Amino acid sequence: MIALSKYPSVENQPSNDDQTSVQRFKMVEEQIAGRGVKDSRVLDAMRKIPRHLFVENSLKGRAYGDHPLPIDEGQTISQPYVVAWMTEALNLKSSDRVLEIGTGSGYQAAVLAEIVKEVYSVEIREGLKDKAHRLLNKLGYKNIKTKYADGYFGWEQYAPFDAIIITASVNHIPPPLIKQLKEGGRLIIPLGNTLYYQTLTLVTKISNELDVVQMGGVAFVPMIGEAKQK
Repeated sequence: MIALSKYPSVENQPSNDDQTSVQRFKMVEEQIAGRGVKDSRVLDAMRKIPRHLFVENSLKGRAYGDHPLPIDEGQTISQPYVVAWMTEALNLKSSDRVLEIGTGSGYQAAVLAEIVKEVYSVEIREGLKDKAHRLLNKLGYKNIKTKYADGYFGWEQYAPFDAIIITASVNHIPPPLIKQLKEGGRLIIPLGNTLYYQTLTLVTKISNELDVVQMGGVAFVPMIGEAKQK
């Protein structure tokens, strides 16, 4: 077993009086890098982003724990490891344009925005969309666009996308999202029974066919809107 250093480099160490920075570095070391996530861009993004700002005041003390947390309207902010795992699996490039289905708190969008050129995030709950939009703007993210709409239909105006990430469970891959994925593009989705557990599934579009890899078990809240009718 390779021992992990306390912090990756001297210049990246948090100041002693910044407790949330200490918590972030510990989160990345123990929960993310410690479980095998290796992409330095993902690790750096999650060291940088103040995750505690994306949760309710009463839950800020738990923001860096190894678990999802509730946010408004019965939704959740995903477990930090799952955010990192899904992001790394997309094998993103700095020039990529990414579609996110399910803005939620805005945390996943922020992680993506630290890595790629442009993020387009769709949220079906207007209150969540507005709250995430305000926070992301306050944090200075100019490369994230948000939209209040049913994510099942993607965001055709800005298609095609290099990658698509779906942060809600669904029992099939929405056809509009496949259509909006570039040739060679990657899509990651919690696929399966929306009431229990799903399989995190990575799909690559090759010659208009789908190469599917099952990555492991997850539990996400279900996608609503059109997806619920299918």
